[in-house]
Amino acid sequence: MMRKQLLAISSQLFAPGDWVPRVSILSPGKGTRFTCHMLASAGFFALALLSGCRADMQNQPKMYPNRGSSIFADQRGARPQPANTVARGQLRGDSFFLTGTVPGADGYRQEPNAMPFPVTMEVLRRGQEQFNLYCAPCHSRVGNGLGEIVQRGFKPAANLLDQVRLAQPVSRYFYVMTYGYNAMPEYATQIAPEDRWAVAAYVRALQLSQAAKLSDVPKSVTVRDLKDIAREEGLPASAAEPWTAPTNAVKSYQPAEGAPR
Repeated sequence: MMRKQLLAISSQLFAPGDWVPRVSILSPGKGTRFTCHMLASAGFFALALLSGCRADMQNQPKMYPNRGSSIFADQRGARPQPANTVARGQLRGDSFFLTGTVPGADGYRQEPNAMPFPVTMEVLRRGQEQFNLYCAPCHSRVGNGLGEIVQRGFKPAANLLDQVRLAQPVSRYFYVMTYGYNAMPEYATQIAPEDRWAVAAYVRALQLSQAAKLSDVPKSVTVRDLKDIAREEGLPASAAEPWTAPTNAVKSYQPAEGAPR
């Protein structure tokens, strides 16, 4: 449309066969007439430039997210991911390392009592650090389920030192941290897989330490009383005593006989 309008204006300004415009411009203050060859050249240049513009340059055919498309036979703009492709950084080659389970003979996933890598002191220190950061607020630093949230009136967390947890395989702790259990949310986003395994190893070491006997300690290691250590640290004597749930903690009571369950 703009091209036709420019052609119509050009036909009014110029006579056939005449390259000099019919209009003239008065120079300010002089009153002399002069031809506008430069103006004519600029007009033709602009006309040639505009003649190359098309609507397709503005309305370009392209793919829009979540819209249909006539390019493909299925009329879908978003293409399905090819089968068996793995994005970079998402290769899940070691199933046991990432899930804590292995295929069982009966077809179900099983939790073996094993670690995917050797446990060293460095692994246990890393597990202790992550345990105190993410687990201790609920389970306490010794794992008895009487963490700081219980001191503020919440229900005690699972006691990692009872017979039920002692009988569980070490990979069970990794599985619970990965997928959550009951009121405990999953920590797969907050804790990396190798750190979750380090926490699981530390939980096992914590269980052994809380149930250790004097005969389990090598003769070359000096055993000290916890009350003496608490006194040196300026703590009350009760700090070395067994922990008990506070009176404001939420307790689970058995329903009365005949009450709906």
